[in-house]
Amino acid sequence: MPGRIRRFLPGARSPQPDDIHTAGPTDPAGTTDPAGPAGTTDPAGETRPADGGSAIVEFVLVGTLLLILILGVIQVGLVLHVRNTLAADAAEGARHAANLDVPAIEGGSYARRLIAESLPGRSDAVCTGQEEDGPGDIPLVRVTCTVVVPLSLVPLGDGVTVTVTGHALKETP
Repeated sequence: MPGRIRRFLPGARSPQPDDIHTAGPTDPAGTTDPAGPAGTTDPAGETRPADGGSAIVEFVLVGTLLLILILGVIQVGLVLHVRNTLAADAAEGARHAANLDVPAIEGGSYARRLIAESLPGRSDAVCTGQEEDGPGDIPLVRVTCTVVVPLSLVPLGDGVTVTVTGHALKETP
């Protein structure tokens, strides 16, 4: 009967220190159990393998895995934040360049200035603005911005290149 169940039965006594054997139980012939020194015997007489010291190794391995997982999730969040900010700034640059009497190329420099203000340290953004024809020959302004986002928390490579595009209808007289 397993020791876990046995201790709840009426009349069962609690295990004593001399009830636990490290060499395993012996049979009537006097030989040692095959589990031998590699296993321990619980109060119910069941042999289980020795696992002393494995808790430390398990803690280190699981802790390292969780740390890498958490840092990876934070890194993905940072890259998505940069992407969303770039998309908003590129769209704002396109809206600026879509105004009457503003050349389309100014949308890129305006978006670059917005990116430098909203993302500190991201002055290396490459933004271009150009005018193009949309469906039905509607004049559009397109601003494209590209930035390399470094992977600072999980150092896997040089970084991720993020490219976003913003569009706006060009005002016509």
